Amino acid sequence: MKKAKKHILLLAALILGMLTFAACAKEEPQQETNGPAKAISTEDLKGKLEDDSYVIVDTRINDAFNGWKLDGVSRGGHIEGAVDFSANWLKVEAKDKDKVLDEALKTKGISLDKNIVLYDANGKDALEVANYLSEKGYKNLYTYDVKEWAKDNSLPMVKYDNYQMIVPASAVKDIVDGKTPESFEAGKKVKIVEASWGEEDTSYAKGHVPTAFHINTDLIEPPPAWMLASDEQLTQFAKDYGFTKNDTVIVTSEAQMAAYRVALVLRYMGVEDVRVLNGGLGAWTSAGYDVETASNKPTPVSDFGAVIPANPDLVDTMEETKAGLATPDKFTLVDNRTWEEHIGKTSGYSYHDKMGRIPGAVYGYAGLGDSNSLQYYRNIDNTMRNADEIAAMWKEAGIDTNKHLSFHCGSGWRVAEILVYANTMGLDNVSIYSNGWIEWSNNPSNPIETGEPAK
Repeated sequence: MKKAKKHILLLAALILGMLTFAACAKEEPQQETNGPAKAISTEDLKGKLEDDSYVIVDTRINDAFNGWKLDGVSRGGHIEGAVDFSANWLKVEAKDKDKVLDEALKTKGISLDKNIVLYDANGKDALEVANYLSEKGYKNLYTYDVKEWAKDNSLPMVKYDNYQMIVPASAVKDIVDGKTPESFEAGKKVKIVEASWGEEDTSYAKGHVPTAFHINTDLIEPPPAWMLASDEQLTQFAKDYGFTKNDTVIVTSEAQMAAYRVALVLRYMGVEDVRVLNGGLGAWTSAGYDVETASNKPTPVSDFGAVIPANPDLVDTMEETKAGLATPDKFTLVDNRTWEEHIGKTSGYSYHDKMGRIPGAVYGYAGLGDSNSLQYYRNIDNTMRNADEIAAMWKEAGIDTNKHLSFHCGSGWRVAEILVYANTMGLDNVSIYSNGWIEWSNNPSNPIETGEPAK
């Protein structure tokens, strides 16, 4: 009898243990594995937004992070609080690639001691980044489909106020194919142009986005001074190249600065809707799209439709810059050249030998090495850098975005790109001193500073 009772108690304990195990399994379901990572549910991810031990990473192309609805998401933008580390960056062939990517991981807080949630919308990008991180020793990796997050309007997503100003290659491809991508007006013809310094044989003839016609940047900033062209010259340029104030234009280029320079001048002239292919021709070919080598020609017009410049506030003259510097409580002149240019160690240009900076200008970063570099504002694939990182960089430099910011470089190329990024971020109290350091330093009556600025 005692043995029977003992067996009954053992059986009961076994059953209770099995029930307890089943209940626990129900409460904490086994997570699906995805290569070196585990899948995470929406409910679990919601609870990690404020958890400092987690870093949420958007692995899609930069345009999706900015706000474009790509790969079937119902809402554009990124999960609030997410950082970006695009799978596309892993495909780029660039000098010091490993060093650049390591620095990006550090900047974004993607460290070995964190739980890393990698999300995408195509089922590929997150796994590619997970494999990359796994090879670097990362262990706590999770993947997530952001389409699920986007479907729930109560969950926080962020997109840049003017994300549409820089467009993905897929949107340009839709336009070439006769479709109407988001943020474009149905039925309205979009002009695609390729900008570069020099004639067609310099880069355009080697391959460009289909239907694009070529613009030599000398047309908008004539040599030998390479300063912004006169109003009369820009009016004739508009007529010769068929631009009117009502146009929608996308500017592309193998060299990003040339595209942004032409885009800035078109906006200054008064063209209604001007955008730039984010990442340039490299983004187009990286997406797998073919280039064409045929020479497309614009159709001239007799009238632009407005007096040029229709948007003069985008560009500051030297006199306006001086007036702004006299009111530092309202105005900041931001020097977007290399540090070596800022302190007067180099001029930055082969055709200009004067070195130094404009007194009162605040160093605002640009690139490393020469006047053709802009690494502080771009990702490794030449797309726009994360806006939060740009804002943090400015804050550290003492640049107050509540003031009017006027960006300057040597002759306007670098700051034309930075201005669009600022606009994309939602800043509208901004402009550029287009003729910049070269015009300022060529005037012997203007003061110049050299050496490291006082703290």
